[in-house]
Amino acid sequence: MISTDEAIERARALASRGHRTLLGITGPPGGGKSTLARAVADELSGRAALVGMDGFHLAQAQLVRLGRRDRMGALDTFDGAGYVALLRRMRAADEVVYAPEFRREIEEPIAGAVAVPPDVPLVITEGNYLLVDSGPWAEVRDLLDEAWYVVQDEQRRLELLIARHVEFGKEPDYAREWVMRSDQRNAELIETTRARADALVRIAAT
Repeated sequence: MISTDEAIERARALASRGHRTLLGITGPPGGGKSTLARAVADELSGRAALVGMDGFHLAQAQLVRLGRRDRMGALDTFDGAGYVALLRRMRAADEVVYAPEFRREIEEPIAGAVAVPPDVPLVITEGNYLLVDSGPWAEVRDLLDEAWYVVQDEQRRLELLIARHVEFGKEPDYAREWVMRSDQRNAELIETTRARADALVRIAAT
């Protein structure tokens, strides 16, 4: 188990390898993946780019068409094959790559929102399902040079996750029901992937 500060130093070493390196950060919903990824990217400034797996979330219209809107965030509500294709392009590092970004305020992915120049040595990608070993997701681990799993106090994680749903428009009771029904089911799957990580990063409760 390593701390956030130790993780940042480890990321500095990854960015100093002399070639494009991909770092994956995963963990359960609300566990601090995005916070850690952003902290690392900010510390490394122009030497790191941040690309989220959530940019490959299916659009709302597609979720409705497929009958998966009430399971938004589950494994099959993402374009896993598209995410793998992006990581392969990122590894090539011979051109600017434009990645999608998920916007929580509208609950939709936006294409081409993140530009990753070819001279950026470290690409940080974060998301729930980076270490899943089925379907197209099984290819992700081999495309990452290193993978971290974020660990957070469980009660605090749930509180933060419910608060996030409320912040983006859900009523408190519905937010709690959604977390305990949908997000927790996803968290159980993600927990089974923990052993595939190179390092566990402890996020301090705040």
